[in-house]
Amino acid sequence: MTTTVLDAAVLEELVSAAVAAPSMHNTQPWRFRLQPRTRTVEIRAALNRELRAEDPDGRGLHVSVGSAVFNLRVAVAHRGWEPVLRLLPDPHEPQLLATVRLAGCSPTAADALASDLYAQIWRRHYSRQPFSPDPVPGALRAELVDAALSEGVRLHLPDVDEARRLLGLTREAEARTITDEDRQDESRAWVRPGAETAFGIPPEALGPQDATGHMPMRDFSSLRPPTPMPSRPFERHPQLAVLATDHDRPADWLRTGLALQHVLLLATRAQVRTSLLHQAVEWPDLRWMLRDPRNGPEHVQILVRLGYGPDGAPTPRAAARDAFD
Repeated sequence: MTTTVLDAAVLEELVSAAVAAPSMHNTQPWRFRLQPRTRTVEIRAALNRELRAEDPDGRGLHVSVGSAVFNLRVAVAHRGWEPVLRLLPDPHEPQLLATVRLAGCSPTAADALASDLYAQIWRRHYSRQPFSPDPVPGALRAELVDAALSEGVRLHLPDVDEARRLLGLTREAEARTITDEDRQDESRAWVRPGAETAFGIPPEALGPQDATGHMPMRDFSSLRPPTPMPSRPFERHPQLAVLATDHDRPADWLRTGLALQHVLLLATRAQVRTSLLHQAVEWPDLRWMLRDPRNGPEHVQILVRLGYGPDGAPTPRAAARDAFD
């Protein structure tokens, strides 16, 4: 699709795509502003929706915003413009995390970024359900590695032994989290029936716990159980992907969000379900232990679980017009 007019309807369409991105606890910690003269969309952090107990340094917030920026890039290219991205463009304005300028019409950019991925924006949902043991094809695994690398992030695919070690650290983090009163209160505040608000996680999007105790899924249901949720057996050998960066600065966190969303949309296109195992990266000592020394002194940013299974329930989103400054 090609257009040369940036009117209110097109701008709302672009921002609607951006806000469909995932965010930690569905906090949607972003705000958008248009600079009409340069046709530049600014993306700022919404600090009133930060998670001070679980994300005190704002790393997860930056990853969330990076995911929204990737969606915005795809939508801009889908409309036929070339998206020119800048991360952290003004050191004197730290809440301005990124800008995307709509440059001249570029059918090539639209073909490269938007032909397959734009439709996946609306189909992508996390699934906290058990997956089948069917392996993700090698061709797709290689494509995910390349996609992350194109955003400046490494994606590792651990073997069974390494995955077991990572799950053990995640299990330790989950045990800490459910006994931490501040984190419990914060998570509980973001479990909300969808009819109540456009933010947070509705009960129907929560998943069961593993009946075998093998898969350490985040136990949202214990915080505010709408109905009893029976445990179910999960896959014996989870297929994990590890996103890591050479450095651990805000720009690296934003790039992680870009890479994460690129990976999620490609997986969605291939009918592969995804969920995040975020618990261990929320504890500094466990996060350092997540790294595989064989990969060098890098910084693990997030773990992604891949597999085949039921689609996840959608989570609500604020209207695009409400995300504008």
